[in-house]
Amino acid sequence: MNIPTATYRIQFRNGMTFDRAAALVPYLKTLGISHLYASPIFSATAESTHGYDVTDVNQIEPSIGGREGFDRMAAALKAAGLGLILDIVPNHMAASLENPWWRDVIEHGEQSRYAHYFDIDWSRRLTLPFLGDTFEAELEKGDIRVQRDPETGKPALAYFDNLYPLAPHTWQDREEAVLALRDAADIAALHDQQPWRLMSWRDAPSDLSYRRFFEVTGLVGVRVEDPAVFDAAHQLILELVHSGAVQGLRVDHVDGLADPHGYLAQLRQAAGPDCYLTVEKILGDDEQLPDAWPVSGTTGYEFMAALANLLVDSERLSGLRRAYQAVIGKTVDMKAELRAAKLLMANRNFAGEFNRLLQLALKIADTGGTPQPETPLKNALRELLVAFPVYRTYGTPEGLTPADTALLEQVVTQVKASAHAPDSQALDFLTAILRAETADSTRDDASQFRTRFQQLTGPLMAKSVEDTLFFRQHMALALNEVGAEPLARHFSLDQFHAEMQARREHQPDALSGTSTHDTKRGEDARARLYTLTEAPQRWADGVSRWRAMNADKVVRLKDGPAPEPAVEWMLYEALAGVWPTDLQPQDAEGLAALEARFVVYVEKALREAKLRTDWADNNDAYEEAVLGYARHLLAPANRAFLEEFCASLQPFMRAGLVNSLTQTVVKLTAPGVPDIYQGSEALDFSLVDPDNRREPDFDALAAMLETPRYDDGEAHWLRGQVNQQAIVRVLTLRQEQPDLFRRGDYLPLSAEGAQQDKVLAFARTLQQQAVIVVVSRRVFDLLPDNLDQPPAERWAETHLALPAALSQRTYRDRLTGKTLAVADELPLSALASQWCAVLVAE
Repeated sequence: MNIPTATYRIQFRNGMTFDRAAALVPYLKTLGISHLYASPIFSATAESTHGYDVTDVNQIEPSIGGREGFDRMAAALKAAGLGLILDIVPNHMAASLENPWWRDVIEHGEQSRYAHYFDIDWSRRLTLPFLGDTFEAELEKGDIRVQRDPETGKPALAYFDNLYPLAPHTWQDREEAVLALRDAADIAALHDQQPWRLMSWRDAPSDLSYRRFFEVTGLVGVRVEDPAVFDAAHQLILELVHSGAVQGLRVDHVDGLADPHGYLAQLRQAAGPDCYLTVEKILGDDEQLPDAWPVSGTTGYEFMAALANLLVDSERLSGLRRAYQAVIGKTVDMKAELRAAKLLMANRNFAGEFNRLLQLALKIADTGGTPQPETPLKNALRELLVAFPVYRTYGTPEGLTPADTALLEQVVTQVKASAHAPDSQALDFLTAILRAETADSTRDDASQFRTRFQQLTGPLMAKSVEDTLFFRQHMALALNEVGAEPLARHFSLDQFHAEMQARREHQPDALSGTSTHDTKRGEDARARLYTLTEAPQRWADGVSRWRAMNADKVVRLKDGPAPEPAVEWMLYEALAGVWPTDLQPQDAEGLAALEARFVVYVEKALREAKLRTDWADNNDAYEEAVLGYARHLLAPANRAFLEEFCASLQPFMRAGLVNSLTQTVVKLTAPGVPDIYQGSEALDFSLVDPDNRREPDFDALAAMLETPRYDDGEAHWLRGQVNQQAIVRVLTLRQEQPDLFRRGDYLPLSAEGAQQDKVLAFARTLQQQAVIVVVSRRVFDLLPDNLDQPPAERWAETHLALPAALSQRTYRDRLTGKTLAVADELPLSALASQWCAVLVAE
């Protein structure tokens, strides 16, 4: 199999084309990348900025170069010896008139050749939830009319620029009469004859006839479990794989599929044994990918989450929690907060999906001769969904796997013992459906229930945690990341080592990501914000001063202050994470550029929290007040605050830069394939999308790599050159010894002595090959005047005890070139001049 040694993620669109990517090949080659990792390249909606709203799976997007541009890029990669990994989207397509398959379904309804391609409930008319108001209201306003589609020449129902094709039998014998319709009642009657109905977007959560991607009504689920649909949806993908242009595939949102294992088995068979396959999958605490999946692993969210064990000061974290709770004036019960977020999602945002499950369960009960009262069954279904601790199980028509059966039993036991325990009989009935233990007469409906249940638990978890809870609780924003656990826990080096050993055992070829197009903030913003846990009182004192300095900008509204204390804390912490290393308080242009990015983030954060405003129901007064406060923070006239904030941020910023180097070195050497998100080879202080999808300055990155400078004080740290150089040097090592990093053991090394809590060390070993990795942690209290000169005392009287296989050997540090002879132990004083070391046995 073609296993990468390192991948580099490129976001196409927004100016990035195949030809521009091809021009980056020399830079990527020098950086040490083995595979370009491309965002979706297939045709998507005209306004798409990301490519996940695919309109034609068998056409390469013309705006980024089309097939000819793709072929030129593929040739450039091949000539340089680099591979290509494509991000594919089997779960959904755009529910857009630009999608020819979807358009055909609208026109012909269930008779369309593509009707079964999409996950549609054909027991009723296809819902098209794209109106700003109800159909009746829009019709009364005159915004819905009949006109000829200039592209097809056929009559269509027009709503602004959207022209919905009419079913042929409703107009073919009376074309001119239909086109002449002007009366609202006549247009309504014509609308009623269609296999679809227009409705308000606001009704989508409760009344949708097709499976969507999460809450996005513009993305419709695709039934790739059907072999014919699979073949149609993978025609071009497989052609590119078999031609040798593509060496790997990344499967987007695998948990959304009806049968992930079945899909992956079919993809593996079709793509061949040499194609590198990874899946976007969020693993819960102690969860592993099913062993039967024929993939190399995940895209690495669990690796990202594991880094918190390394960089959070767990001993002082409680101090940060106390400070935050003092500001907001209450104790946070995260279990209760998580439950509240899940209930909101189940009751409101996924009300339609929930009701579909409930109706299926009631039907199964009636068909099987064991009728169930609706209210107890509804409560039991809600509690079961809310209690689910992972994204999903992987049952089939035959039932659940033994592992999933055990998980279900555990969840049911917890639900029955909880303070919110539903009716036991109703819960047992739902359990029987999931375990395929109902009457034979209910087999098809039970199988459908199982599939729908499993397709709902993932979105419910994601939207409850990542897109609600993590925007409500602001104590430590670095912990509010995709893949992270929502409940408070202890962070430790032992846990980190355990997770890396499990990673080596279960998915050594998985991607190890630290930034993606979906992360809540860039890896270096996260690295900086981890340092707040090292100095919680210092941070809390700063927040108190800043709140006082800007108190006159808090607006008193009827529903409370805006921003409220919790949001004030969030604003200062988010601003601390995103603040550029070179931004000074007097730089009006730089402040304006940061403000433009920051206010977009703040608006999204407020709406995702769903507390005082929401995407579906904006509280304009509240939003305007908070955004005004945010703008004031970055106003040049607010000079006293800006100078105070910038000065106070410096130690957190500098400690964060050391954290950035630490996590980079760990990613490059720990089990897994290091994945570098565009621009993060230097520094990535981005916020949540769309900010994290901005294109980096590739010219500056290439120039920095070509002409490194180290005679400019700390400037090479501030621009991320230290990280970039570490990447070049260690990726060269990975190319020289690929088997060591792919198959080598992961061996935790124990530090002993006065500063043992300031270091993480491990070894990678394979036969006679060996690498010892030593990195710094918790450096806030020992920051030097110059980051190039770490204080010797930080590792004083501290050493690593080495096993026999690593002792009595000579090592060369790949980061500095320094040679070191080692006996039975490694005194860290020998590494006193550096923060991190990658010692390679000679």
